[in-house]
Amino acid sequence: MPLLFTGMILFYAPEVTEIPVLPKDEAQHCLRVLRMREGDIIDLTDGKGNFYKAEITVPEINNCRLIILETIPQTKTWTSFIEIAVAPTKNSDRMEWLAEKAVEIGIDRISFIRSRFSERQEIKTGRIRKIMIAAMKQSLKSTLPGLEEIIDLDSLIRKGFDGSRFIAHCATGNNPPSLLKVYHAGNNVQVLIGPEGGFSEQEVESAIVNGIIPVSLGKSRLRTETAALVSCQTIQLIEQLHQF
Repeated sequence: MPLLFTGMILFYAPEVTEIPVLPKDEAQHCLRVLRMREGDIIDLTDGKGNFYKAEITVPEINNCRLIILETIPQTKTWTSFIEIAVAPTKNSDRMEWLAEKAVEIGIDRISFIRSRFSERQEIKTGRIRKIMIAAMKQSLKSTLPGLEEIIDLDSLIRKGFDGSRFIAHCATGNNPPSLLKVYHAGNNVQVLIGPEGGFSEQEVESAIVNGIIPVSLGKSRLRTETAALVSCQTIQLIEQLHQF
């Protein structure tokens, strides 16, 4: 059941059912920027699949108390679990952009991997998580995707995944099938995206041995963040077409 928003502003309060208080940063925006007052009605999400309507009862920055007026559980608009596992780029801004756009399009989890040609061995997920929260609110979604810390590619491969697994690569001499043709709507899916230098032949072979299917994302050579976003969008398009 969709939520009938009082406006286009959505606040994030992950523990609102247990603690009916706006987090401080959300309260600052609500009270100082939007000038909302006692008795005003706001729209919330807990990031766990629910929307809420709530009334402000105590308009204080450090203790903005609420009364929940209505709880509206939401159903995802896609049926599968979508995960993109990507080797982060040297420029962290590009990973932040990817996270924002992937949340807007629709994704369930973003993971980061280290591979042989990785440009970055570590990545700070704190800022990326904040960007994901903002994207969730801006795109009026009720679920905040998961965000995993960086791990070695071998560890991710051995970790397994309950669903279809694909590794995108464009090695010379190989002609993998298109993701568009091999992904089937409704299947949980994990797509591995390499760094700017791509995956090594040994990494691709290791993935194949562990049941991961090589795929192509088209004839163009794509940058890392573009390839990750194309994967996400391709899966979402297949999901949407299946619903008609």
